[in-house]
Amino acid sequence: MSNEQKVAIVTGASQGLGEGIARAFLDRGYRVVGTSRSIQPSDDPNYLTIAGDIGDPATGKAVVEQALARFGRVDTLVNNAGIFIANAFTAYTEQQYRDMLSTNLAGFFYTTQHAVDAMLKQGGGHIVQITTTLVDHANSNVPSVLASLTKGGLAAATRSLAIEYATRNIRVNAVSPGIIKTPMHAPDSHQALAALHPMKRLGEIADVAQAVMYLEDAGFVTGEILHVDGGQVAGA
Repeated sequence: MSNEQKVAIVTGASQGLGEGIARAFLDRGYRVVGTSRSIQPSDDPNYLTIAGDIGDPATGKAVVEQALARFGRVDTLVNNAGIFIANAFTAYTEQQYRDMLSTNLAGFFYTTQHAVDAMLKQGGGHIVQITTTLVDHANSNVPSVLASLTKGGLAAATRSLAIEYATRNIRVNAVSPGIIKTPMHAPDSHQALAALHPMKRLGEIADVAQAVMYLEDAGFVTGEILHVDGGQVAGA
């Protein structure tokens, strides 16, 4: 099998943003490795699915190893897998804290380490994190300290990794969405959630996938946090 076709890994790929991002890469002619706890087997020869808990150190290692074994390379990693729990700070449980650290931070750490190693060996690559605009623009209507703690960590890590690997042909960026119309938001909540954006609508999965594709093509962009949030970061 030729190794010239580019390969993208997308975490949290079973539904929502991850599914849309994986589909965007497939539509562009990439081979894709998608992972999540509940992802189903794929009969597409260009799409390898791997079920696993991204917070488990073994999952990230297996995903990168199987990508290399099946497709021979890793060009892009999209760290999309994430948990969002809006709650009053004192109401968060210890289990919620552990779950968000595991998925949002540990999953990033374990998978990215192995992906960077593969990218260094092949001479370059691109890493994209999916964060949240709440990191930069807190909203009293959506108390979410643990999202800010974990996704804010990803934003900081994005800039740090971008500088660490800038001379080694590995770019590192992030997309920071507002509230996107995905299965995690019930239809009866859409109107209220849309009102939280200056544009007064929810984002679409395609808006985020398009932003990832822009960053994929933007060879002189690294360390960027691209906000796709209907103007939230700019103000009310």
